[in-house]
Amino acid sequence: MHDDRRLTEVRLDRFVRERIDAAVYTRSVPLTLSSWDAPDEPVSVMEALRHEFAPQAHGAAWGRPWGTTWLRLQGEVPDSWGTATDTAVEIVVDLGFTTEIPGFQCEGIAWRPDGTIIKAISPRNQYIPLKLLGSGMAVDFYVEAAANPDVAQGWTFAAMPYGDKATAGSEPSYRLGTMAIAELNQTVWELQQDVWTLGGLMHELPIELPRRHEILRALERMMDIMDPDDVPGTAAAGRAALAEVLARPAYASAHKLVATGHAHIDSAWLWPVRETIRKCARTFSNVVALMDDSPDFVFSCSSAQQLAWIKEFYPELFGRIREKVKAGQFVPVGGMWVESDTNMPGGEAMARQFVEGKKFFLDEFGVDCQEAWLPDSFGYSAALPQIVKAAGSRWFLTQKISWNQVNRMPHHTFNWEGIDGTRLFTHFPPVDTYNSELSGRELAHAERNYRDHGRGTVSLVPFGYGDGGGGPTREMLAAARRTADLEGSPKVRIGTSASFFTEAQAEYSALPVWVGEMYLELHRGTYTSQAKTKLGNRRSEHLLREAELWCATAAVRAGGAFSYPAAELKRLWRLVLLQQFHDILPGSSIAWVHQDAERNYAAISGALEAIIAEAAEAMLGEGTRAFLLNAAPHERDGVPALAAAEVVRADDPVVVTEADGGYVLDNGLIRAVLDSNGLLVSLKDHASEREAIAPGAFGNHLELHRDTPNEWDAWDIDEFYRRNVSSLTEAHSVTLERGGWDAVVVVERLVGHSTITQRISLEAGSASLGITTAVDWQEREKLLKIGFPLDLRADRSASETQFGHVYRPTHVNTSWEAAKFEICAHRWIHVGEPGYGVAVTNGSSYGHDVTRTVRDDGGTTTTVRVSLLRAPKYPDPTADRGRHELQVSIRPGAGIADAVEEGYRTNLARRVVKGAHPVAPLFTVFNQGIVIEAVKLAEDGSGDVIVRLYESLGERSTGMVAAGFDVRSVTAVDLLERPVEAPGVVVGHDSAGLTLRPFQLVTLRFAR
Repeated sequence: MHDDRRLTEVRLDRFVRERIDAAVYTRSVPLTLSSWDAPDEPVSVMEALRHEFAPQAHGAAWGRPWGTTWLRLQGEVPDSWGTATDTAVEIVVDLGFTTEIPGFQCEGIAWRPDGTIIKAISPRNQYIPLKLLGSGMAVDFYVEAAANPDVAQGWTFAAMPYGDKATAGSEPSYRLGTMAIAELNQTVWELQQDVWTLGGLMHELPIELPRRHEILRALERMMDIMDPDDVPGTAAAGRAALAEVLARPAYASAHKLVATGHAHIDSAWLWPVRETIRKCARTFSNVVALMDDSPDFVFSCSSAQQLAWIKEFYPELFGRIREKVKAGQFVPVGGMWVESDTNMPGGEAMARQFVEGKKFFLDEFGVDCQEAWLPDSFGYSAALPQIVKAAGSRWFLTQKISWNQVNRMPHHTFNWEGIDGTRLFTHFPPVDTYNSELSGRELAHAERNYRDHGRGTVSLVPFGYGDGGGGPTREMLAAARRTADLEGSPKVRIGTSASFFTEAQAEYSALPVWVGEMYLELHRGTYTSQAKTKLGNRRSEHLLREAELWCATAAVRAGGAFSYPAAELKRLWRLVLLQQFHDILPGSSIAWVHQDAERNYAAISGALEAIIAEAAEAMLGEGTRAFLLNAAPHERDGVPALAAAEVVRADDPVVVTEADGGYVLDNGLIRAVLDSNGLLVSLKDHASEREAIAPGAFGNHLELHRDTPNEWDAWDIDEFYRRNVSSLTEAHSVTLERGGWDAVVVVERLVGHSTITQRISLEAGSASLGITTAVDWQEREKLLKIGFPLDLRADRSASETQFGHVYRPTHVNTSWEAAKFEICAHRWIHVGEPGYGVAVTNGSSYGHDVTRTVRDDGGTTTTVRVSLLRAPKYPDPTADRGRHELQVSIRPGAGIADAVEEGYRTNLARRVVKGAHPVAPLFTVFNQGIVIEAVKLAEDGSGDVIVRLYESLGERSTGMVAAGFDVRSVTAVDLLERPVEAPGVVVGHDSAGLTLRPFQLVTLRFAR
């Protein structure tokens, strides 16, 4: 037989494009249009409908960037339309859509005149069934059309003005397309779905397989049978020609796919939060409308914040969602407030993501989510398994690791073991997308790519347009039905994620184990981009720690004189958690988003400072004595942990001597030598008298790198950045300031278009040298780092993560280690060799790198660098431009316990308040390795006190936590404050004995 396969495939493409697609709607009549432009920000539907609408021409240009145009569409359905058994009347609304995927361009939502939502309008979902209007044959409804600009711009990553409303311009962005009443031929539409499914499958099958050719010849017969001039009249015959190949059952060993509807809506990214709220309404209204027509359709919704927005701004839609939750179709998953970043949020913040998310789903829907759901976050902290389990969940899903640049994960279904030994059943869908269309290509890829064949038989596929929203479509549901049992295809069934996890866990018992973090070999720049957002996050986390601690203390110590502000603290926590979304905190959003974040952080700071001041006044009483409020879990300046008392001053002031144009600072604990350029040429702790700085090297070394990643500018730092670097060693001036017993050396530098002022300080009684770097940053596509070359041989570094730390090799023996050329650490990073180590802490930075080299003298130099600032051009071309103040400190002769203590000290600024009397701590812990992370009152309003603590040293630690107030009982609880069994915890009347495994997290309820 001659091979005419390619000719037939080309014929099919044109037949579908010109004949079938064109015949889905057999006839149409235009609608009468009128419009009203919202003058600035979006308004409510009732506000919009009060305005006068002016006549609107078809095909007219509309929509300045980020603007909203309200359209009124009116008409009358012609007699006899939709009366045939295979026809239905629909309204087609084309706002001027491009061929790009939904969510990255204009979109709209249709409203009835009574102010209720019909459904959304988007590029792949342009129809509204007449029956949804509820007005018989008359058509009269409104479309709220959002002129969201195409910020993606084809993913060229070129700088563009659309990310800030102030620079986006005012010219219309779109031109109206078809606005008409149309008659849908359902037989043609079904044929269209048949062909799409079979054609997609055919192209994925090997040429040698008979099945591929059977499908091709069936499609060929379909084209031969049908009349291209009468597609509606011959569509049934065309379907009949395909019936046999569609009816062939799947292979008995075919891979099984559980398809769950999904719309990964980024809570902010290339659009602001205000637009996300509308995106959620659009997507969820589409979902609910689909559910009405398809009772077997299931949709997974992962972010409590998004449903909270719907409850607040779209209560009628929220009520419809609640009914679908009861029906088992609309399924809350994930149990988090938002799909957050997991690298940078602190331990308590990561816990609160689950507390707030799960609590919302329980309170609103009675649903206790059992899976953590993070398909798109940029890597996964090794602390997550324990946190997920402590929230009462048992499964984990991610997708993003498929983006790795170098190494491929060896499993798709596995146990993930965290830093404390907790194991979590984890799935990594082999379809390699969370926005599947259920295409033949995607389904075939899922089956081919699955790495656990022979042990497992099932995987998950989230389907629906996401990122910018849209969700599943009726075409996707048609594809799922056709591939439920189809030869050559995996077997697809629509179901919940819980049904998938239950099935997978039951069949796959001897699971492989992945230990430690799931590091994403991409998007390493997100540890540093948008430094002000990161500063706001770190500052807010610590202010919340202080506020909850002092409010709980005031509530206990002052009794009825102080009312614990539970509602306000919850509001502020939720606002902080929103900013931790995986495109806000990482710095990968447009300028508008980060401007909003900075305003939010300023408001959070102001509110928390007021709360703390009120609590302090209630605790301390009115007086003139100065008290240090020590919110740290360690003693500070003679004040016990978690207490308020008068400062005990250090015995001796800092001694300063001049040497060779520089200065020597010595406080009896450490000695630092700064040369005439303000470079740290020597650093010793007097306990060991060992030099920390490598021979011939210097610390406080600022380096400026070229930072031009291949793509994803705000997201990525590519390894080749290291090859282009300027060493910033020359100082404009170096001067000394004395402040009481402390000493500060001020160093000024000029760097390109930027000025840098460093304040290098040594305090009396401090074991660390502090460096505050103030920068007026005006660079473009540059990366600023500060480094410390240390004279020690460290084969690994320890980086703080949530409730512990993670070790990473400093060598690059394998591609897995080489890929970690930029790593994330929270408040501290530590390097050491047996008997000696150095800790470097920071006040708001997360990106670090650690390298080592062997010197000619045989010694090893281990260099720790902190990434301070970037200047990417996309998606925010002015990212990080402006003034910054960044803090680091270096502590020589430090162990892990010292690093933990120094991290809190760097991030909790001294708070001195006037009052009448000191305040004893609510809790005392008898082991410095066991750290109290949070003290608060119980969520249930009982007045019970909750304390959360963890083992911080990575070793078995024994101790006790005792209450300093009258206690009725002590109970171990989970993150949601429900009683649990806690290994190693023995509760007493007013205390608990602790024998904790490394990094074990414990939450205790002390009933008053």
